[in-house]
Amino acid sequence: MGRIDADLIDLRNRTYSALVELGRAPAAAELGDERDVLEGWRLLHDEHALVLERDSRSIRMANPFSAIPTPYRVLAQERSWYANCAWDAFGICAALGVDGSVESACPDCGDPYRVEVRDHRIDRPDLLFHVLVPAARWWDDIVFT
Repeated sequence: MGRIDADLIDLRNRTYSALVELGRAPAAAELGDERDVLEGWRLLHDEHALVLERDSRSIRMANPFSAIPTPYRVLAQERSWYANCAWDAFGICAALGVDGSVESACPDCGDPYRVEVRDHRIDRPDLLFHVLVPAARWWDDIVFT
């Protein structure tokens, strides 16, 4: 992360704050000069601090948040956000420091489920989270991972 300076950290923080507040990824123009924001996002993307869509003009992921609907919906503080995966769903509650609920469905049978997160603990210890891609390979294709 050698290229991230104070201005990029500020942009990243403003991007995340807007995402949390809006419940969606902000457009570049919502954060300042569109050209400057897009250039900053590209640098943050290159440093794995967020993930841009292929058009490089919009956010796909700001881990643990997903900018597109996914099977992992997190509800907390009368708001909702999408997570990139089951792991990130719990990461949203942790990042915000709040209790919440995760709604999803079993990828095997399709049965819906809900997990409550209270005081940093879940109420469903029977569920299993499996990662198909080794962590060392996640950034080879982070969207697939």
